This record gives sequence, C-alpha cells and structure tokens, in this order.
Amino acid sequence: MKFTRRDALKGLGGIPLMGAVWWAGAANTVAKKRERSAILEQLNIQPSLPTAVPAIGGKPIRVGIIGFGIRGEQLCRALGFATNEWKDDMRLAAEENPKHSALKDFEAQDKLNVQLAGICDIFDYRANRALSSFNTEDNKMERFRTHQEMIRSGKIDAVVIATPDHWHAPMSIDALENNIHVYVEKPMTHTVEETYRLREAARNSKATLQVGHQHRQTLSFQTAKDIIQKGTLGHISLIQTNTNRNDDNGAWMYDIHPEASPETIDWELFLGPAPKVPFNKNHFFRWRKWWAYGSGLSGDLLSHDYDRLNCVLEMGIPDSVMTSGGIYTHRDGRNVPDVLNVNMEYPNFSTGSSQKSGKEKGMTFVYSATLGNGFSRPTHLMGHDGTMELGNRLTIWPDSRSTRYADMVEEGKMSPGVPIYQYDPSASSPDAVASATSQYFADKGLMWTYINGARVDSTFLHMREWLSSARNGGKLSCGIKEGFEEAIASHMAGLSYKLGRRIEWDNETETLKSIEGIDFDEALLASI
Repeated sequence: MKFTRRDALKGLGGIPLMGAVWWAGAANTVAKKRERSAILEQLNIQPSLPTAVPAIGGKPIRVGIIGFGIRGEQLCRALGFATNEWKDDMRLAAEENPKHSALKDFEAQDKLNVQLAGICDIFDYRANRALSSFNTEDNKMERFRTHQEMIRSGKIDAVVIATPDHWHAPMSIDALENNIHVYVEKPMTHTVEETYRLREAARNSKATLQVGHQHRQTLSFQTAKDIIQKGTLGHISLIQTNTNRNDDNGAWMYDIHPEASPETIDWELFLGPAPKVPFNKNHFFRWRKWWAYGSGLSGDLLSHDYDRLNCVLEMGIPDSVMTSGGIYTHRDGRNVPDVLNVNMEYPNFSTGSSQKSGKEKGMTFVYSATLGNGFSRPTHLMGHDGTMELGNRLTIWPDSRSTRYADMVEEGKMSPGVPIYQYDPSASSPDAVASATSQYFADKGLMWTYINGARVDSTFLHMREWLSSARNGGKLSCGIKEGFEEAIASHMAGLSYKLGRRIEWDNETETLKSIEGIDFDEALLASI
C-alpha cells in the first residue's frame, strides 16, 4: 500500500462525505440540509492528510535492535520484520476470527529500505528468537553482547532502543555521540539530569533522534490541531484525560519465561546504573513496577497522554504540577503507584477566545489513572464554545453558553446535547482487538490510524518518518524538543508524587525551581 499525497487526496476526497465526518442534525429535509451545509461551512474543518515523506533511497539503512521484549518485537514489525512464532499465532487467530486482521495488515504494510543488522538483548532466549527469524540469506543479522559493541561495530547506522527506562538515556547518548541515529521509547529519560545531557548530545550530533510517541502520526490528532487553531472550541480551560485498566497485563504483571535463569540473563548488564540486588526474575520481566528501572504511571502512561495533547495544543512544560496517588489495587511488592492523579497548571496558556480580549487565559491539564478499573473514560478538551472528545475519532459538542454559537443555539439550529461534528476515519473498517490493554491503546489513538479507510500501524508511520529523516533530512514529529518537554513534564509529576508538594518550572532558565534540601534525582529514584 503506497501512501503518496496524491493518493491520500484522492482517498480522503470520499471519506468525509461517506461517513468519516458526520453532522448529527437530521438532514432529511431541504431546510435541514441547508442548515447542515451552513454549519459545516462555518466550522471549515477539513480532515488532515497523512504527512508526505521523501523515499528512503540508496543502500538499506542498517538497523540494530536493543531490547527484544514485547515492545521490541512490535517495533520490528513496524520495520517489516515479524517473528515466525508471531505470524503463526496471527494466522491461527484469523482462522478463529475472520475480523482479526493483524497478519493481513502486516503483510500489506509498505516495505522500508532497512536491514535488521544487529540484535542486542541480555536474555539469550530473546536474542535467539530474533536471530532464528531475521538472520536469513536476504537479511544478515549479528548478535552483539552490549550496546557499546553494537554502536562501535561499524556495522550499524541506526539503533532502536526498547529497554527498561533506566537504560534509555545512556544508550541514546552513546549512540548520538557516535553519530548513530536513535529511535528511543518513552519516557525519553529516567532522571532530570540525564534529560539535559541527552538534549545536549542530540543538539551536537549529526544523527537524528526520534522519541517513540507514534500517536503524532494519528490523523484525528492532526485534525484536532486544525480544529483548535480555527477557534472551534474557543478558549480551552480544562483537559481531562485518563488511564483505565483492570487486567494483569495492564498492571505490568507480565509472564515470566520458563527459560529465565542467571545462566540465560546477564543480570549485571540489566542492572547497569540501578542499585545492586541479587538476580530477580520478577524485577527483570516486570521492571515497570519499580522506580529503579521504570517510571511508574507518570513515565509509562501519563507521558502518552501528555504528549498526545502536547502535539495538538503545543502547550509545552507546565508552570507547576501537583500529584497524589498510592498503591491501592496491587499490593504485590511494587513501589510505584497504581492510582495517580496529576494536575498540570498553565496559567498563561490561551487557545484564543470568542469573548472580549483578555477575559480568558489559563488551562489545567488533569490526568487521572487507575489500574483497578477498566471503565472507559475518554479524553475531553473543554472550551468556552465547545467540548471535544478525542481518541482515534473525535466528536465536538457546542456549549449552551457559547458566544460563538449563541445565535444558532437560540434559533434551535444547534443543541448542546447533539454533536455538531464527528470525525471517524474507521467508520467503514471493523476492527478486532485482541486484549483489554490493546483496546485501551486503540481507543486513545495510540495503535493505528486510518488512511484511505485502511487501518495503518501508526508506529510504522513514525519509524518511516525517522528513517526518511535519517536518509534525507527533514523535521521529525517527536525530536529532542518534544522529547525534552515530555520527559520534564513526566518527571515533575513523579517528583510531586514522591515529595507530596508542588513542583514548579522556571521557563526563563529552563530549570525546575529548587527546593531546599532536596536532590530531585535522588527523590525520583528513591524506592518509596
């Protein structure tokens, strides 16, 4: 499937009128049709087109994979490489459920001009699993024991880093200092201090850095950005976004592999800069449950929600953050919270106003998370003139007290309880989602987007953009500026939870405002 801009224009030409864009007013009379046309004309909303990127020409880009766990395998599929075991599983799933299209989608994906040239994983089983599927006559792949060996081998042009959080920055910095292109999973860093060091390394490197916030490729988010810039919602004073999970996988209780042992896992390499503790399978497979290796809800899931709103609003780092929460649903030895509430304050932020100048300014971003209930609470952006619900599709309702729509509400052409606009690019594409956690990511627009009505892996688009930039140059959707904002905002939330107090940002000096007697990184990594 080729996604040229011309093709996208042709395809999208049919989508808005055939179901992707919908106005809820009944258009069964000539008068109603005229009202509908008048409202749509006034809103002037056009679904965004996929970003066109130059082709990845020349010799294949030699990519090294660092970390071949759950996310590492997903990233390899986005690059066009699936393990034999995964393909067998998906083939069986499709036989049992004809709507299960994961294998079909993978096989329809565009081929990227890459060679998976190296694998680096400290668990022998995972490294061998990659080699058994990817080391072929057409794709020669080598195992490297350490990321340093891989980066300095001369056999790799770019690395994909999908390790525990405490290795993200050290590996990224090392690669960038050796001019190796980097795709790193979120959160970009594990501490405040290394966030600055990584920014410096990225600024000084000839190589590119892309942070793995693939939702920046989701067309509903790009469309939402256009809607807000046109003043459709008026001034947005409140955002509410949530994490709702209630299953073992969603609570990071991943399976422990039967082949795991001190003989098959290089435990010292796993620990790296983390505190020295004896070999522990629970820590190795479920590392997200401990601050020593992961970042809890603030770094793992808030970072998603923060960045998907930051890509729409470009709100940047908050002036202050207050966080509360606790371990209330999974008392299993973890030291990161499983319930978290975060308030980020932007007292000077504005999205424009339909009222008199200067009346409205300021916004609160509210993130609420639980790993003990899966009831879907959507993301809402609440403005003076309207409210937007945002996920893989978006819906807008007018506000009963809107200034912009006051006449239409009074004349009965708009009703506060009836949407005035809905964008649903998946309307003609029934999907099968394999698990509750997958459904969580899909609803948020974090797994795929739709082009010409076809479902497309947003991670594939994100990596394609990164590789194209590495080969041709060009701006990235989530480079060091966006990664820096995501990391600092996430760390502010984690610090506020740890310290039980407000964490403030000085925008002029680009530093956290100090608190007497507190070392922020010591606090962030503390076990309680």
